[in-house]
Amino acid sequence: MTSTLKRQIQQFYDASSGLWEQVWGEHMHHGYYGSTGKEKKDRRQAQIELIEEMLNWAGIRQVGTITGDCPQILDVGCGIGGSSLYLAQKFNARAVGITLSPVQASRAIARAQEAGLANEVQFEVADALDMPFADDTFDFVWSMESGEHMPDKTKFLQECYRVLKPGGAFLMATWCHRPITPATGELTSDERQHLAEIYRVYCLPYVISLPEYEAIARSLSFQNIGTADWSDAVAPFWDIVIDSAFEPKAILGLLQSGWSTIEAALSLGLMSRGYQRGLIRFGLLCAHK
Repeated sequence: MTSTLKRQIQQFYDASSGLWEQVWGEHMHHGYYGSTGKEKKDRRQAQIELIEEMLNWAGIRQVGTITGDCPQILDVGCGIGGSSLYLAQKFNARAVGITLSPVQASRAIARAQEAGLANEVQFEVADALDMPFADDTFDFVWSMESGEHMPDKTKFLQECYRVLKPGGAFLMATWCHRPITPATGELTSDERQHLAEIYRVYCLPYVISLPEYEAIARSLSFQNIGTADWSDAVAPFWDIVIDSAFEPKAILGLLQSGWSTIEAALSLGLMSRGYQRGLIRFGLLCAHK
């Protein structure tokens, strides 16, 4: 990952994660609002349900091997540890979370200690394109909305495959753009401009379509590959985030968090409109090694 992009991502999450936790809690990702996106529910509960619905969709009901060893989970792009802690408790496993943000890693470590899970769940600052782990280390590799930050999507999936044990499971959710098909055509100049604004504000190099992710996974010898577009199910999330930005504690936090966070808040409508026009897609991919 280029040093400039790394620094931008680090600084963005160093500045914004505290405010996000204050307003939204430990899970820094979309929520699930039913398959059609019509279900009304508590915003934090919707985030938990996204995790559970993804696991159910991928058929992951247990993690580990027949040897009986403690299952090992990797959370790629762990934020402040929401998924890492949740999955470790759910599957009675050990987990490691990696992030580019020292602020996130420090807060995640503190949260693990607060939860009494400091021995089971560790966090470190690391680059997902050059992970500090040996081959065949983890029974389950999880990536919740981090693929969009990767400047080399193939290397990203390659690293996830490398550290996965034979027979281990991989499950990711990531921001995508719409598929390019003969019927829909290439991205228009207006669509490319819309994406460019999202990239600039949220420190993304670029996004690709879900079929492109599937093609990469197949080229890397992943097995039992499954994909799904859950855009409808998660699309309400951004309007709910917009509403939350007007809460008094959010306004105060924004004023204290710096320009990059303020700009991201002012640009939330980019994502909402992206979903509305069918440009932004929420893609899932599951597979085994």
